Amino acid sequence: MGTGGRSGLRPGKGNTEGLAAGRGNTDGVAATPTAASVSCQYRCIECNQEAKELYRDYNHGVLKITICKSCQKPVDKYIEYDPVIILINAILCKAQAYRHILFNTKINMHGKLCIFCLLCEAYLRWWQLQDSNQNTDPNDFIRYAKEWDFYRMFAIASLEQTAFFVGIFTFLWVGRPMTAKKKPNFILLLKALLLSSYGKLLLIPAVIWEHDYTALCLRLIKVFVLTSNFQAIRVTLNINRKLSLLAILSGLLMESTMVYFFQRMEWDVGSDCAIYKSQDF
Repeated sequence: MGTGGRSGLRPGKGNTEGLAAGRGNTDGVAATPTAASVSCQYRCIECNQEAKELYRDYNHGVLKITICKSCQKPVDKYIEYDPVIILINAILCKAQAYRHILFNTKINMHGKLCIFCLLCEAYLRWWQLQDSNQNTDPNDFIRYAKEWDFYRMFAIASLEQTAFFVGIFTFLWVGRPMTAKKKPNFILLLKALLLSSYGKLLLIPAVIWEHDYTALCLRLIKVFVLTSNFQAIRVTLNINRKLSLLAILSGLLMESTMVYFFQRMEWDVGSDCAIYKSQDF
């Protein structure tokens, strides 16, 4: 889940290079808020309260970070940070980094990231399928069959991820009185879930550099992705850990149901369980 740091700020806020918190005397100096500061709503990364702006642009090029009226802390300290630092904090699943990325930056790469993650997962399943069905026949028909196997794995991975998201949304929709005081923004939640699934990109290195601990690496990647999804739900809807965990479990239940359905149809889905077993011999 990448972020553009200073360059990822929403349009209308300008560049925060050389941002100086508290520089100079701002008394009696007219601030120049932009149109975006009036129309856009940001969030304090510490207390999750809404804020009209992240910083104010005073005369003589002096910029000052806005202080949250609720917690008396900077609304978003990450606008001064390097993107690498933000990414590291996101990998560590810090709620402040997630709020910065989801609420205070404009990232439109969630669709492309979703497709790329599905391709990674489809490749992993296809690789496991080819590994279990060794065939050295150079016949063109065999090569085309292998190619269609990859497309089939991509379709199955897409359906399973859809089932996972449907399980989460169903639980949150049924439990709306418990999850939020106001109507949850499911579009933003979908974006958060797609961005927080970036850990699936690690599947390709785990397969390319195959070793005795590949099965363990795949399990750890799965746990990392679920942990990131858990944090994304908690931050986006501002709910407690228990409800976020129940939402993740509901998604896993729906996904497992989809896998069971495929197995009953006698489709080789290249499921995680099969991958782990093939690596344990």
